Amino acid sequence: MTIDVLIAKHHEFLQYAHRRTGDRALAEDIVQDAFVRSLERGADVCESVVGWFFRVVRNAVVDWQRRTAAAERRLDRFAAEVASDVAFDDDTCFASDSVMHIVLTLKPEYADALQRIEIDGIAVQDYAAAVGISASNAGVRVFRARKALRKQLARVSAESITAQRGCA
Repeated sequence: MTIDVLIAKHHEFLQYAHRRTGDRALAEDIVQDAFVRSLERGADVCESVVGWFFRVVRNAVVDWQRRTAAAERRLDRFAAEVASDVAFDDDTCFASDSVMHIVLTLKPEYADALQRIEIDGIAVQDYAAAVGISASNAGVRVFRARKALRKQLARVSAESITAQRGCA
């Protein structure tokens, strides 16, 4: 009897989920998953099955929104990191030369990866083929090289500030 009520109200549940997600296919998936969870917990269904099921669908929508928000935050952090790796223009030759000097203090494979990928502009896959490693390994190498470069730049900047203030 309760399952018949839920099936009869399926369209309302679907509209509810669709209004909150903005995606019809996603709303259908959420409602379907909620139905499966409800059938698994069928003995726990209270008197007001429709109200209870709306809560199940609402909780499923909230779970989806949290997962989506977390993924968006990760993408935002990645975009900020990529934006911080912007190459220098012609007006900052001195800064560019200083950075290249610091790049040369890194491990040779890191310096090579940065030179070829960031400066020369070759694709990660082409770099990987040229040095005889997998594309995923090359991606990790350039990621670690960027991280090492940021660390060195921070260290050199801190030393420069300390020297300017006479706080040796």
